[in-house]
Amino acid sequence: MANNKIKNILISQPEPPNLENSQYKYIIDKYNVKFTFNKFFDVVSISNQEFRKERIKLLDYTAVIMTSTLAVDNYFHFAGVERVKVPDTMKFFCITETVANYLQNYIQYRKRKIFPGKITFDELTEVMLKHSNETFLFPCAEDARPENFKKLDSLGINYTKIVMYRSKPKDVKKEIDIKKFDMVVLFSPIGVKSFLMNFPNTTSDDIVFGAFGEATHSALKKAKIKIAIPAPTTKAPSMVMAIEHYLASNVVEEEKQAKPTTTTAKKTVSKKSTTTVKKTTATTKKATTTTKKATSSTTTKTTVSKAKPKTTSTTSTKTKTTTKKTTTSSKTKKA
Repeated sequence: MANNKIKNILISQPEPPNLENSQYKYIIDKYNVKFTFNKFFDVVSISNQEFRKERIKLLDYTAVIMTSTLAVDNYFHFAGVERVKVPDTMKFFCITETVANYLQNYIQYRKRKIFPGKITFDELTEVMLKHSNETFLFPCAEDARPENFKKLDSLGINYTKIVMYRSKPKDVKKEIDIKKFDMVVLFSPIGVKSFLMNFPNTTSDDIVFGAFGEATHSALKKAKIKIAIPAPTTKAPSMVMAIEHYLASNVVEEEKQAKPTTTTAKKTVSKKSTTTVKKTTATTKKATTTTKKATSSTTTKTTVSKAKPKTTSTTSTKTKTTTKKTTTSSKTKKA
């Protein structure tokens, strides 16, 4: 499995215009990690000829479905190509608040004609159903999710799909040393395709994968790559929040793993102390035994010493007897 220690994170998107004021900066400061930003693919508009072949007239529609900032850019790009001025009455249905705010780059933001969803496309369709009389134009990528179109069909929403841009994988092998990274975060199926093309031998055993969006999840699952950090979710509606939650759980896990080590050390010290006490006790017992032996030996010597005078007394008695005998013998001779 990939290393739980996360220090270097690769984000497959361009760096935010102001990194110091972004949510990434909070994670950098709190968890001491480093982010590297590198887009894995290029997005290009379809040619003007391709657009005209579709015979789409932008002003034939009263509302536009925007699922990404790329859709916003390309819609207004082709409005410029066709020299069409988008009227103030045009309504925009945006998948998130972020996409809705991005519209301010092209038009004056008015809440009466901009309707953001929350997170998912299903939630956006709930908003669209309240405006079922509108005629919707759906600008999208060449590899757009077919599930979105099926959803609109099932709800009977009147819409027209128009492919306005496509993605091309980039060769980033020379720019990126993938072995230096502990985590990579992908945001689209084309990003997954580009990653697999550039780093075909990298798996979830080598690196932690984060993925944003159901289509990205699906592309990674097809490649048999395990997703450790999925987004959006209820708890983590953005990818940045999902990364933060993952890093926080890692910190908790590390703290849990550190506690048993301390306990083990205490047990080891305790065992050593017990062994030392046992050894000391054994030494004391040996010393006691030695003392007892020494005492016993001393007692024995004392007893022997006391017994010796008796031998002297006996000798004295024998001497006296011999003297008596000698005296008697002497007296006999004299007589």
